[in-house]
Formats: sequence, structure tokens, C-alpha cells
Amino acid sequence: MDIWIGPIIAVGLAAACGFRVFLPLLGLSVAGMSGHLTLEPSLSWLATWPALSVLATATVLEVAAYYVPWVDNLLDTVATPMAIAAGTLASATQLGDMSPVMQWSLAAITGGGVSGVVQTGSVAMRAASSGLTGGLGNVVVSTAELLGAVIATLLAILLPVVGFVLALVLLFWVIRFLARRHFIARDTSAG
Repeated sequence: MDIWIGPIIAVGLAAACGFRVFLPLLGLSVAGMSGHLTLEPSLSWLATWPALSVLATATVLEVAAYYVPWVDNLLDTVATPMAIAAGTLASATQLGDMSPVMQWSLAAITGGGVSGVVQTGSVAMRAASSGLTGGLGNVVVSTAELLGAVIATLLAILLPVVGFVLALVLLFWVIRFLARRHFIARDTSAG
């Protein structure tokens, strides 16, 4: 069973990175420093005081910025590729004992893919909220994303199997939401 825990944690953390870029990495840093998680040796720098300080500062700034109307939409432009990178990094920390090519390939495909799908759903929700409320309803979206990031991070670290299942349910829901939006938009433009 131990061979599967790393990848299961990786998927949960990657999903959390789709909601917020830095918060899951901060959780990973805390878990690594406390000894709760073992990080892949080449990425053990994440479990250091300097990394913790930088990630804590970045997390506070990211969370605060998402509560500023229209800045949140601008952040999505930058956050999407960063979420994919963060999901890849978070996944790589849990995929040790394999060749670096295999480790980073799996991390990019799985971690980057999961965080990219979640971030895409998040961007679509914020765009819909902006369109319906002129950006004023985005506070609700930002709060939901923050809660999603906190819950997904904690579950991935403390209850990895539950976090993994939650990530799969979330991926299903986001893909379904995006597919429905696509088909509605296609039907509207064709009719």
C-alpha cells in the first residue's frame, strides 16, 4: 500500500494547486518540516525555513489579491500556468524512487493535468460570476476556492485516500461543467 500513498497524495495536492498556487505548497512545506511527509530528496528544500517564509508570504498575498474585484480576473491569467507548474512540483515531491525522467513526466502529466483542469474550472466559474454580477460576486467564488484549497491540502496530507477521492469527484464535476458550457455555447451560436 505504501507505494500508492505518494501518488495519491500527489493527486490531492495537485487538485489543491488548481484552487490556489501557493497554499498547497505551504502545506507541503509545513508537513515536510514537521516530518509528517517525506519529500523526494532533491525537493527537500521545500521543507526549510526560507521556503516556508517565502511560501507563507506568497500565500497571504495571493489570497488577499483574489478578494480585489477585477484583480482576481487578471490573476487568473498568471495563475493558470503557475497552477500547472505548482501541481507538477507538488506531485514530484511525492513521486520518489524512480528515474528523474519518469518522476517529472508523471508529475507533469498527472499533477500538471489535475491542477490545470481544476484551475480551468475555477477560471470559468469566475468568468461566469463576473458576467452575472459585474465582479461583485467573485468574493463568493474566491472564498469557495480558498476553502477548496485548504480542504484539499489538509485531506491530501492528513487523509490521502479521502483527498484522492475528493480530487476525482472534483475532476469529474469540473469536466462535466466545462463540457456543458461548451455544448450550450455551441448550441447557442449554431441556433
